[in-house]
Amino acid sequence: GQGVDEPLSATGFKQADAAGLFLSNVKFTHVFSSDLLRAKQTAATIIGKNKFCKDLEIKYDARLRERKYGVAEGRPLTDLKAMAKAAGEQCPAFTPSGGETLDEVRERAKDFFEFLCQLAVEVEQKEQEVHGAASRSSGTSEEQSVFPWTNHCSQPGLSSDNSGTSKILDANILVVSHGAYMRNWIGYFVSDLKCTLPANLTKSQLSSVSPNTGVSHFIIELQSGSRLEPEIRCVCLNQDSHL
Repeated sequence: GQGVDEPLSATGFKQADAAGLFLSNVKFTHVFSSDLLRAKQTAATIIGKNKFCKDLEIKYDARLRERKYGVAEGRPLTDLKAMAKAAGEQCPAFTPSGGETLDEVRERAKDFFEFLCQLAVEVEQKEQEVHGAASRSSGTSEEQSVFPWTNHCSQPGLSSDNSGTSKILDANILVVSHGAYMRNWIGYFVSDLKCTLPANLTKSQLSSVSPNTGVSHFIIELQSGSRLEPEIRCVCLNQDSHL
């Protein structure tokens, strides 16, 4: 939850190192992290190992915090399940006293996602003002950003278009958050925004909490520079081949 702001364990740092190496060839344009210590340390470790953006500023946002669990925070998961059973409910729908409801978490996730869409629109507008759309689309880079999970998933990343030429991403954003929060955010993508999922993804995988440092990759297309009605495609969900 939010109330126990513990640092990463030794195992957590090893997992963050592995995630950093896994993502070391991805050229991020922005990095956002929950302002809880374990997420901040994970984000810093990942960026510290990145080939392109070791000096990229990490921005911390309270909207990315884990779900608030009220009286259950700092206690074992078995205690939370026992509280839910006593109340005649089941996890994760159960809300402990003083905790956040799933709807409240989703509102936080929705608010942050709309902020990211607005950010991407502003990046595109700024690029067009500075360089012009034609020169930007024809530009090349000696060092290409490489997505590491294309060999592990059924759908490819944004490495090339139909003509075989490299695509340039207006915004390539790393978000470091928490398991229960991200499950809720992904639920918002699927139920509200009709996110397209990999063909081999099962319902149990969709509803499960990501392993620590699990990587999910979403491609978001904003129509005509608008943050409204984004089209979302999930390339990978809770990828953990690096662990």
